[in-house]
Amino acid sequence: MRRQLGGILLSAALLVFFSASAYAKGHHSDNDRASFGSDITVAEGESAGDIACAFCSVHVHGEVTGDVAVAFGSVTVDPGHTISGDTAIAAGNLNLGEGSTVNGDLAILAGDARLAEGAAIHGNRSIIPQPLGMLILLSPLLILIGIIWLIVYLVRRNRYQFPAYPQGQGIHPPPPPRR
Repeated sequence: MRRQLGGILLSAALLVFFSASAYAKGHHSDNDRASFGSDITVAEGESAGDIACAFCSVHVHGEVTGDVAVAFGSVTVDPGHTISGDTAIAAGNLNLGEGSTVNGDLAILAGDARLAEGAAIHGNRSIIPQPLGMLILLSPLLILIGIIWLIVYLVRRNRYQFPAYPQGQGIHPPPPPRR
């Protein structure tokens, strides 16, 4: 039974690996963009595929034919321009100019969507604003900090030797002064 389970898990892992690589190859575009720490700008008259950005913002003055994913930054779309795919933002905002659109779904964690007049989001919206969104975003870090604190507390508690009082008596307060 254990051998069968191992074979099933190995088969599932290989299936996921090969299907993910085939998916990535099938959807790769020469005009995809990715950045860490430097803003991405799609210039006027320019077209970009998928965009991924961490600790930076995306400025759309042209068209985006794919999806946009931003962590710790914002997405700004100029009036009349479009993001054709989905948009996901963690700890940032979406700013849509007048008449601009997001044709896919929108997911924002710890941020907000600011739509000018005539701007539209055609897909589903899922927005979790501050402070709940930031708490959800930082929860793995907070759990890790709690576990480390607990380990340090337990180790220090077991190492500290409490003083032993003679005959099991504790320290008594001094007697009151006599008058």
